[in-house]
Parts: sequence; structure tokens; C-alpha cells
Amino acid sequence: MQAHTPKYLVGIDLGTTHTVVAFASADNHHQAIEIFPIEQLVAPGQVAARSLLPSVRYHPAQGELSDSDTVFAAPGETGVVGMAARMLGAKSKGRFVTSAKSWLSHPSVDHSAEILPWGGGDDVNKISPIDASASYLAHIRMVWNHRFPDALLEQQDLVITVPASFDEAARSLTLEAAKLAGLTRVRLLEEPQAVCYDWLRRNHDNLHQALADVRLLLVCDVGGGTTDLTLIEIQHSNQADVEPKLTRIGVGDHLMLGGDNIDLALAHLAESRLGGADKRLSVADLSQLLEQCRIAKEKLLADDAPEQIKVTLLGGGGKLIGATRSAVLSRDEVREIALNGFFPLSGLDELPDRKRSGVVEFGLPYAAEPAISKHIAGFLKQHKDRARLALKGEGIVPDALLLNGGVFRSQPITQRTIDLISSWSSKPPVLLENNHPELSVAFGAVSYAIARRDKKLKIGGGAARSYFLLVDTDDDAQQRGVCILPQGSEEGDEVVLKDRRFALRLGQPVRFHLVSMSGDSQFNPGDITDITDQFHSLPPLAAAFEGDDSSANTEVIVQLAVTQTEVGTLKIECVSAQDSQQRWNVEFQIRKKGRSGAVQVDAALPHNINAIIEKIQTSYGSKSKQVDPKAVKNLRVDLEKLIGSARPEWPTPLLRTLFATFLEGAKYHKRSESHEKIWLSLTGFCLRPGFGYPLDDWRVEQLWKLYPQGIQFVNESQNWSEWWTLWRRIAGGLNVQAQEQLFADIEKYINPAAARQPGVLKQLKIRSYDDIVRLAAVLERLPVDKKTQLGEWLLTRLQKPSESTQTWWAVGRIGARHPFHGSSHNVIPADVVSDWLTRMLSEDWRKSPHIGFAATLIARMSGDRARDINDTVRSLVIDKLKLSKAPQAWVDMVEQVKVLDEKEEKQIFGEALPPGLKLIDDA
Repeated sequence: MQAHTPKYLVGIDLGTTHTVVAFASADNHHQAIEIFPIEQLVAPGQVAARSLLPSVRYHPAQGELSDSDTVFAAPGETGVVGMAARMLGAKSKGRFVTSAKSWLSHPSVDHSAEILPWGGGDDVNKISPIDASASYLAHIRMVWNHRFPDALLEQQDLVITVPASFDEAARSLTLEAAKLAGLTRVRLLEEPQAVCYDWLRRNHDNLHQALADVRLLLVCDVGGGTTDLTLIEIQHSNQADVEPKLTRIGVGDHLMLGGDNIDLALAHLAESRLGGADKRLSVADLSQLLEQCRIAKEKLLADDAPEQIKVTLLGGGGKLIGATRSAVLSRDEVREIALNGFFPLSGLDELPDRKRSGVVEFGLPYAAEPAISKHIAGFLKQHKDRARLALKGEGIVPDALLLNGGVFRSQPITQRTIDLISSWSSKPPVLLENNHPELSVAFGAVSYAIARRDKKLKIGGGAARSYFLLVDTDDDAQQRGVCILPQGSEEGDEVVLKDRRFALRLGQPVRFHLVSMSGDSQFNPGDITDITDQFHSLPPLAAAFEGDDSSANTEVIVQLAVTQTEVGTLKIECVSAQDSQQRWNVEFQIRKKGRSGAVQVDAALPHNINAIIEKIQTSYGSKSKQVDPKAVKNLRVDLEKLIGSARPEWPTPLLRTLFATFLEGAKYHKRSESHEKIWLSLTGFCLRPGFGYPLDDWRVEQLWKLYPQGIQFVNESQNWSEWWTLWRRIAGGLNVQAQEQLFADIEKYINPAAARQPGVLKQLKIRSYDDIVRLAAVLERLPVDKKTQLGEWLLTRLQKPSESTQTWWAVGRIGARHPFHGSSHNVIPADVVSDWLTRMLSEDWRKSPHIGFAATLIARMSGDRARDINDTVRSLVIDKLKLSKAPQAWVDMVEQVKVLDEKEEKQIFGEALPPGLKLIDDA
């Protein structure tokens, strides 16, 4: 394909609230940067060009809009983006997609799953976060190419901005969204740097004068979804013709806190004033109210603000007018919330409360501490050493401020931020002018492209963080990591860990666990350090070390080579120590599970691990034919004696090592009834819960290959029990297709109608119904309709008093508000499980506490109103739990968002998790 010479340098600010595009000629070095007017539907039947494209979507009902209104939609879809979407979203319920950018940085969802609008009904078309982001870029591409058919957008030099706090997953997802929109010539730039590049270009002619008294600049970018903080050191030269040197010395951690949170606080205030029997609104109602509060906020924080504004929640159906409710927000209370709630005059030593519970709304885990002031203080403390150096030992408070983001269009908020920084220092900071906070990121992206073209880059600093690979340690309680890329490493420079070598086996996938740190500490490649809570876990890295048939399963010695690429992401390669030309690329795996485990660093295996493995091989090895088949019955006890502890105490690294031995001996496990039974029991036990430890996905994949074989001793009830238990234990690692296969094979035993058939009844006598039910209950990735049907079948069965307690446990797991391993969007709707709870409330929980526990799982508070039951039913459950003398921990789980302790996890999972494996609650 012939390469096209770009005619334009294009900057795209893909913001949470708005998307903005700026451009300049690639040839003319003196042409001004322009904002690209984006054609969009601004109202039904009306198309116009605007400088801002609201980063929102509206999914209309069938027939709601005409074909001409969806002219910008991609083929096959009817979603509307931009101003009209924002207007329609403020007047409708459950059809409005917002904050797609925040979803890209959400650590606990499948970014490719069709989950937006969050809480939308079954009649609403859904879209994934990555496709929503891609749709805004695709819209830009469409209107650009219409205007410039001879200079297609995909052929230009493109810079797309991202928060400095975005991790590798979110950056990779942004690039993937651009690729889906047909844009591949993309470079990423951090938004605070873009703001600074814009300022530098606008003040190029008087740079010395404007920065004369500035040594440390704080760029504070508070957008719709994030607060992004960056520190830039400014070093001056004694030579008048040499421009100041700017070096980025610190970036903040990801902080999901911005204008959206102020809108949400106002929506909660308005919600409390709307009245009604149940004041807690539905997700769809709150979404509509939130958009109205956003509009009210912007008006009430303006210089010419009215005294008050009415926000209105429209009704629905045949009672549209009668059901309409309104609440009034005053100018003073909106400013009070914005200023004292989010920008209080707190002290430099007042830091965010790490123990405080976060806010979950519309499925998004917002920052627990709303005070942006405290987060700024924490950021300065985190980078205090570099700040002192920049300020020549005169404290850590920056002497200059550059403010950006929609909230700083409000003069009171801008002034409050200046007052805050002034209160921490002996003199007020210099405020660098930014008169267009909604446009400067796009302008700055082009300014950056121009600086690169002219080879006059203004801001140095290299990699914003140091990156570490977790390594084995003898201390089970202390994680350690080896530095693979130090903070400040320059773009394009390859860092090779020459003194650190790794032994890898060809033919098997390899998983790396990385963490990053953006604090002051200085590291060199290969340095080993303790990993504390200042480090942040990154998505896993994986590589398949393929070799030819002759080299399969042979070991290769490699070194790691790490580079920060020109597009702004990490490139990691494994380089053969024998031949530096032989390399394997290691890629970030974007996590798609709704929950992920965090494990301790590998503990040292027992000193007699070889004897332990040999003991297993005496029953499941090539030489085990000579062994008395009865000896396998004692294998569990023999292993406990060799290991020196009972099975529940075996640590995860040991369990996974034993699993490898059992998997290797799988072909020998059908030698006898006991061989099969013990192998199923121990193999599942060693791999539970099927995820959370490096390479578990590969282990589960290998084990799943044995599923079609079934069991050999089909007339042994205990073998069936162990078979179902094996798949229940590792269900968290099974994908959707595997879980649906399991369900298809067992549903006839659970469906009351099918189970009455003579053939099924005969099978059930030996196939362990209780274990089948427990397995069905943990298939969290099943479609919601199948899970709902499963719950209804079990409740029908529970009308018979002979039904076991396991069935109630299963109902609780199926209807739970917090998935154990699945994604939150697969949770059964709250109105459905509320009906289940109504039926459960008629039972005697004091006599049957397992029913109360099931109700606790279903009513457990998540903080996300899309999943949570209504307050009326919640109160009934709490009262019933207290009346039945249920444990206080159960009541707490229903009353408030609560992290489970080990005992509670065991109750939900059905047995204890491996030591060292702790589940991370989804948000």
C-alpha cells in the first residue's frame, strides 16, 4: 500500500464529557491551530457544527427517531451521539450512555461486554465501553472525511490524549478503540502535558518573563471523570537566548473523581427532595436527574448565576404529567457542595482517608474521598523529595498553577484552588492563564505534534512511573519486585536487564505479574525492592514461547528488554541469552473477568517437594501399575504427612505445583474406582477457585479438555459427587461457553418437570443431586435469563419440605448482588430477586438459618443501585435477620457495603480459599 504524506497534524481530546478536535497544517510552520467544527445532530431534525462533541450516546426506542436523525450512525445501529443525545438523555430513562472513558479504566468489568447504558432495560440496545469510545472517534472520522475527502483522517498524524494516570490497560484500550474506528496512525499524549504544551505555544514569545519566578508547576486537570495531577520542574538558564527546561517529575495515581461526582452529589440532594414512598430512584430515573443536575450546576456556578434552578424528573407511560416531580437547587447550596465538599480549605497534612468506603453509582467505583484538596496534598507528599529539589529546599508546594477542565470555568472554584495552594505556602502561586479549559487539551495535542515535527520538544521526563516484575521470595508475607524500567526512562530507549536471567519452558504460556510506582524513589534496572501499598498492580502480561517440535518443553534462558514506545505504551520482550536476535513479545492481557484475585508472591515450596511429587506419581505415574490399587485411598493422608499440614493449610504455590503433577498423571486416573475418585477430589482442590494465580487460565483450559471424557465409574455415586465438585471448585476460571455447556448437561436434573421423567429419576439416584445444584449455583457467567430460570426451578422445588439446605444456598448464590467471579452486568435484576425475597420472608429463619443466609446474599448491599434491592424490601430483610438472631455480620452485609472476612468467604464459596489467595471485591 502506498504511504500517504499527512497534510494535517490532528489532536483529539477524547474526554469523559466532550470530545474536541484541533488541527494545523503539517507543512506550514506558522499556521494557527484551529478547532475542527464537528457536525452532529443537535436536535431531532437539526444538524449543525459545534466545537464540542458531547461524549455521550442515546439509544432511541424503535420508531422514536427518523432515518435522517440517525444519519451519523454506523451501518446496522441507530444510536445517536453528541448534543442531541445529551438533550434526549435528559428527557428519557435508561437510554443514555455516559462516561465511557471512565469505564475503560474500570478494573472489574469486561470492557468488551455490551453493558451500557448501565441499568438500561432489556428493550434497550446495549454497547460495550470500548465500542462506545470507538463510536465517538468514528463520528469524528466520518465528518472529517466528508470535509476533507483528499486528506482522510486515518492518513493524518494523530495525537489522542489520555489521563496521565491511565495504566497500561486503559491506554491499550484507548488504542484499541481508535483501531476500531479505523484510526491506526495514533500517538498517545498525557492530558496535563497537552495543557502545558498549549500554554507554552501561546506564550512562546514571552516565555522567560512568564516563567521568571516559577520553579515548580502543578498542572491540575479536573475533567468530567478524573482528577489528573502532574508536577513539572522548570529550570532556568543564565543565557537569555536559552529557553527554560521543563521536566515532568511526577504524575498522580488514577483518581476517578471529577465533575461527574459534583453532578452526582447534586443529584443525590435533589433525589432526597423528590419525595415518594421510596425515595431511592431507579438507575434510569437517576440518570435523567443527573443530566439535569449537570446543566443546573453549570448555570449555578457561572458568574451570572440565577438564585435557583428547578430540576425535573419526568414521569413515564400514561401518567407522564401527573408523575412529573421537581426539586429546586439554589446557587448557594450548589457552591457550598462544590467548594466545601470537593475543594475544601484543608491542610497540607490532611490526606485522603484510605479506609473510607468508595461510592459506587451506575456501576462505576468513584474515589472514596471526595475532597480533591486532600488528594492534591497526598500527591505533593508522594513527590516531596523531587519537589524540594526543584524548589531548592523551600518546601514542597508548587509556586505555579495551571488549571484545566470544565469545573475551572467556574471562577469560585478557580479562586478556591488558588486560595488552597496559597494557604500551604508563604506566597500565592503564579496562575498560568488558561482561558479555554475545554479546548486546551486538543490545542495542546497539536502543539505537541508541532514540537515533535520541529524537533523542539519542551517537556522532558521520560516514563512517568517505574515498573517492577514481582519475584519469588522466601518471605511469604513480603512481596518483592525487580525494577524493569525506571521512572524517567526516555521514549524509545531499550532497557535490558543484563544481570537478571529467567528460565522459561518453550511450548507453554508464561504469565508475568507487574506493578508500577509513581513516587519519588529512584531505582535502577535490576534493583530489587519491597512492594508496599504505594505500588499499583497492572494487568497481567503473557507470552507463548513457541519452539519447534524438537525444542518443545525445553528450557530457554532469557533476559527482559523493556521500552517505552513512541505511542506511549510499554513494549516488553524476552530476549534469548544465547541469541539476542531471538525475541518473544510479551503483551498486556486486558482483564475481562468481573473479578480478579491477588496472590502473595510465591512462597518457598517444601524442602521435600520431590518426595511429595513422587508420592503422587506412585499412584498416577507411568510406573504405578505395579502398585496396589488400594494404596491410592491413603494418598490424601500420606500427602498431609509429607507436607506437614492439613489440606486446607496448603499454600497456593504448593497447590498449583501439585496440580501440575496430577494433570500430568491424568491418563492414569481411571485405573480403578478409587483412582478416579481421589484424582477428581485432589485435582479440583489444588486448582480452586480456578483463577487468581498466574497461569490459572491456562491450567483451567487444559483441565477442561478432559470434560468430554466424563467419568468411567458411572455407577459410583461418590465419583459423580467428586466430578461435579471438581467443576464447581474451578468454575470461576471457566469461560461462558464452558459454563453454558455444563448447564446444558445438568439442567434436566434441576428442572422439576424434566426431573420427573423415569430415565432422569433413575440417573439421579446415583448422580448426586445436591452437588449438581451446588455446581449450577456457581455458573455466574450464564445469561441472566438462564440464571433467573434456574432460580425459579429451585424455588419451585423448595415448596417441598424434603428439599435440602444446599438448595437454599444455591438460591442465594444465584441471586447474589456481588458476583464471586463473574461480571456485575450478569447479576439478576433487583426486581426479580425482590420477589424471591418476598417468598423467603415467609419462612422461619430462626428454625432454618440457611434461608436467612441465602436472603443475606441476595440483599447484600453493593452500593450500585442497578443491582441493589429497594429500601422497603431491604428493611424487611434486616428486621427478619435481627428477629431470627442472625449473626451481626449478616445484618451488616445488608445494611452497608462491606468487605467479607475469611469466614464469610468460606460460607459463600462453599469451602475455604487457598491460603494467600484473597478475592478483590468488585466495585
